[in-house]
Amino acid sequence: MFREFAAPPRAEEFSALIKAKVEEVKEAGGTRETVTVDWNSQTAHVEVIDLPLSSLYFNPGTHRIRAQRSHDPARDGQLEEAPWETSGQEYLAYLLQADPANPAMRDAAFEKLKESLAQFGQNDPGLVTHHGVLVNGNTRAAALRELGAQSMRVGVLPASFSWADINAVELSLQLRKDHRRDYSYLNRLLAMEEQAQLGRTPEHIAKEFRVQTKTYHQERWILTTIRELIERSRTGAAVLSLLAFEGDQEKLKELERLYKNLSEVERDEAEVIREWRLAAILMGFSKTDVRHIDENFAKSDYLDRNLPEGMGLGGEKAPDSIVVPGLGISVAGDTSKVSAARALNDQVLRAKAVIDAPGDCPDSERQAARETFNAARAAFDKAIDDAGRDARVRKRKQLAPARLADACADIDQCVVDLVEARASRTLDVPAFDDALLQLRKSLAKLADQAERIDTAGDGVAWLLHASAAGAGE
Repeated sequence: MFREFAAPPRAEEFSALIKAKVEEVKEAGGTRETVTVDWNSQTAHVEVIDLPLSSLYFNPGTHRIRAQRSHDPARDGQLEEAPWETSGQEYLAYLLQADPANPAMRDAAFEKLKESLAQFGQNDPGLVTHHGVLVNGNTRAAALRELGAQSMRVGVLPASFSWADINAVELSLQLRKDHRRDYSYLNRLLAMEEQAQLGRTPEHIAKEFRVQTKTYHQERWILTTIRELIERSRTGAAVLSLLAFEGDQEKLKELERLYKNLSEVERDEAEVIREWRLAAILMGFSKTDVRHIDENFAKSDYLDRNLPEGMGLGGEKAPDSIVVPGLGISVAGDTSKVSAARALNDQVLRAKAVIDAPGDCPDSERQAARETFNAARAAFDKAIDDAGRDARVRKRKQLAPARLADACADIDQCVVDLVEARASRTLDVPAFDDALLQLRKSLAKLADQAERIDTAGDGVAWLLHASAAGAGE
């Protein structure tokens, strides 16, 4: 969500210091260092100066750690209320050095950045507002502070820049292909959402993020789905955070493509598969495992026969229709299978929210949630294993026919090649004859095995006749 922040403490005093330093650089003469800034299809070249690190503020609106702020709701609340106070700035510093997928862990990339800065120093300047708020270089500033550095080279944005301009500059810098550290997946989704809220068109946003427009719509579908799941996970004070889905980019993209295709043919089946796949993703199943939850999985009873009694709807029938309040119009309700899939996913979502809930949570409540989650995961594990085994059997059943279909395509192409070779008088007749004799041998082997099929059809009968005729010559 886009937000404008009030000026930090001592803003005017720091602005005067920046102006003085910029004037000193200009009056010193010689070659001056500048940094190029792009925003909203505009370009500016701003002066680079040296500023004390202790006076710089981390940017509370940075897109780099937007999703990670939900890691600690209490500290995030303090940051939201007082972004320039010590507690909020310390939380930003903590998140900047944390692993994006698991903020409880230190990020290995941050350690490498520290090593590089310690060995080679600061290569590229950061970027600050005229009040000293870091727009680019937040992570570098955090690393330099840990190294004990006293100052940092930064370019200074014009005083006329609004927070909308600042956000545009940050996005422009981040989306350059040569940028050293990309946003995490969810922060990228949040940045797209913010641009949409500012009134940008899908085509404009797709161009800015260097993706196709259809990819932009896919990313918006994914973020909307994640937000829906977060709302459905609420139980008491516990709720899932955005970070629960940080490592699931490819699985969510595959789900969007499958859901879009299926919903055009069979809406209910698409909804069931969507709910089951989302539950499997949340439970940490691999991409190859999740793929087994497809149309065949939905039509079979793999999951039903493995779920513990009482999990899901427990036999409750969904309403046939729903009356729209105030209009007196009835619309079709979910089928019982869709409702059951959604109820099952809700149980998984709420259990996961309680398990991951920070702070105090009754042991009995957490243990009950863990038992529900583990029972659901065991059921999915067995169902996916059954579906995978059956898929391998189906593949073996179709393997021989598929190879024959490929051989037919090759023979059809051979006919075209033979006609062209004859027309150009380039046919190697002896080689062609040898290949036909090899074909006869191969067909004889195939006929020998096909003869053992109990319920043979016309095709097998033809093969046996042709093989016998060829052998008799």
